[in-house]
Amino acid sequence: MKTFQKLAAPLAIAAAALSFAGAAQAQPYGGPRHEVRNDAWRMTPARNTEIRQDINSLDRTIDRAVQRRTISQREATGLRRQANDVKRLYAQYARNGLDRNEVRNLQQRVNSVRVALRMERRDWDGRRG
Repeated sequence: MKTFQKLAAPLAIAAAALSFAGAAQAQPYGGPRHEVRNDAWRMTPARNTEIRQDINSLDRTIDRAVQRRTISQREATGLRRQANDVKRLYAQYARNGLDRNEVRNLQQRVNSVRVALRMERRDWDGRRG
């Protein structure tokens, strides 16, 4: 019985220490954004610059299409509104730093504006839609 106590006591102490260490390492879910992020993927300044340039290039592309008369002013107004929505969303996301999902969402929205511009160029009717 004495040997059992000699073995059981250190095992119980080790088990208790491991459970406390696991609880201490656990991170809270849903806390502030910078605590929940995965360190494997960080928003680098290059990625931030790239998404900002994509958003800013929308205006230049729309203006160029108007100058070349491939889209009408009415079509350009709708496309500019969509581009401004993307800019507003970028400003909202950028306040706390961009994470992977926000970058993906912004890229999808930029691409949807580009697709809409491409469709407006091809329809040749001078109307939205």
